[in-house]
Amino acid sequence: MIERIVNPEATETPAEATEELVLGETLRPKTFAAYVGQKLLKQNLSLAIDAAKHRGEPVDHILLYGPPGLGKTTMAGVIATELGTSLRVTSGPAIERAGDLASLLTNLADGDVLFIDEIHRLPKTVEEVMYPAMEDFGLDVMLGKGPSAKSIRLDLPRFTIIGATTRAGAISAPLRDRFGHVHRLEFYSPAEMIEIIERAAGILGVKLDRSAAEEISMRARLTPRIANRLLKRVRDFAQVHQVDTITRKDARAALHLLEIDDLGLDTSDRQLLTAIINHYAGGPVGLTTLAALCSEETTTIEDVYEPYLMQIGMLERTPRGRCVTPKAYAHLGLTPPKVEK
Repeated sequence: MIERIVNPEATETPAEATEELVLGETLRPKTFAAYVGQKLLKQNLSLAIDAAKHRGEPVDHILLYGPPGLGKTTMAGVIATELGTSLRVTSGPAIERAGDLASLLTNLADGDVLFIDEIHRLPKTVEEVMYPAMEDFGLDVMLGKGPSAKSIRLDLPRFTIIGATTRAGAISAPLRDRFGHVHRLEFYSPAEMIEIIERAAGILGVKLDRSAAEEISMRARLTPRIANRLLKRVRDFAQVHQVDTITRKDARAALHLLEIDDLGLDTSDRQLLTAIINHYAGGPVGLTTLAALCSEETTTIEDVYEPYLMQIGMLERTPRGRCVTPKAYAHLGLTPPKVEK
């Protein structure tokens, strides 16, 4: 994966994570009250949690999907906190064999939450073992080999699986149907982004005025993970230049050094748009050709570049390929070609 400061899939460095914990509080909220945005999702999950507590049962399994960086992992932690239970965290690629899953499930206690990130990358053999575990809280284990082999059933504690994925379509229908709650996380509004940045600034001990928070939010692609990363880089700039309270001017200067423009596009985004314009007159151009042109993988183009460029209306997917829009021409200071009538 390419290393870009506006890459929503990139995670915090160990040093950054340690720094937050030393300050006594992580940037991740722990309750619904502290979690900014996703109002409808919080209402639905809060209702489900209250009902489950009233019945004395675990919450139905939950599937969270949506673009990276919007808070799926954070939401899993919030759910566990609201339930008053422990959270175990793993990922699809980490569970290589059925035995790995069995080890995880048998070590859970009643009511615990098992969070599986990138659940769409679970091996097929592991996925099939999950079906009875999710439905009946039982695990079928084979003992021995050959004619003497026999199957025994292990009873499991009543737990809740929270799966997270950026590719809901890559999850098989049988697995998806076993989740009682399926929710998509949406991009955040500018007002919510400002609130997230101001909250993070308070935790990190950064003084910034409202205009600086607005400037950072404009360039954060409506994604909290990117906003927190940009805030830390602006903090570095302010510290080196001995700025006590960060203003819009300081934030702009810091982000200018990072080559992130007013809409959150970085050098890679602009190069992709420019390549389509210069080599294919704005498109259409096929995905494979575009990936070769930019020296990137097709999955990187689809998962990292395109979602935000399409969201802000600078790139279109057509049956014939990708096309740059007039808005992109205007943003890059170029004149769109004349359309013959």
